[in-house]
Amino acid sequence: MAIGKNKRLSKGKKGKGRKIVDPFTKKDWYDIKAPSAFTVRTVGKTLVTRSAGTRIATDYLKGRVLECNLADLNNDEDQGFRKIKLRVEDVQGKNCLTNFYGMDFTTDKLRSLVKKWQTLIEAHIDVMTTDNYKLRIHCIAFTKKRQNQVKKTCYAQSAQVRAIRRKMFEIITKEATTCDLKDLVKKFIPESIGKDIDKACQGIYPLKDVYIRKVKLLKAPKFDVTKLMEVHGEAADEGKKVAAAPEAGF
Repeated sequence: MAIGKNKRLSKGKKGKGRKIVDPFTKKDWYDIKAPSAFTVRTVGKTLVTRSAGTRIATDYLKGRVLECNLADLNNDEDQGFRKIKLRVEDVQGKNCLTNFYGMDFTTDKLRSLVKKWQTLIEAHIDVMTTDNYKLRIHCIAFTKKRQNQVKKTCYAQSAQVRAIRRKMFEIITKEATTCDLKDLVKKFIPESIGKDIDKACQGIYPLKDVYIRKVKLLKAPKFDVTKLMEVHGEAADEGKKVAAAPEAGF
């Protein structure tokens, strides 16, 4: 640069005299509502910048993915090793209505299960529910010692592992394809699928710690408000009452 051409020095500091506005004054708080499958319905709150001009706040809320602990959702400390993902599907007033989006294990729980002298068996399968949600379900299981076993190890043969994996596929497919997403979530919470797999595989090799480790939503059908209202139970009932009220007046 040529000498004497530095124009910025003569002008003083950039942005001098500009009023600093706290960005939080332009934001609104919204309540997050969990589906009726969970005990605690109000999960928490989320922030969004207020609507201005063509920028509509609700558009920026829809599609947000929230991660909650199942222990908080069901008021049960024993379920603290599960993480549930919820996605905001619709906004009504100051409420964000969410739907199930995925499930996972906490890292510490997974690490505590993996031990020496046993076989780890994993399987994953893509399934389609009756309401056209495509899910990828991951299952995990571990071999255990037989009663009165003296031998230190309890390794399963590769043929036994394949047979157990086949049973996993069979049971998961049967359970997932015969119900909708709402009912499937109710099966995940008490771990009923894991218990069924454990029972079915006793004849092949005794298992322990059989869990649905992870669930991922791959594809969802087109958004339908009535379906979402069914998932949120109470809200659907309130909607019916509101709709019925004008008829009663005539």
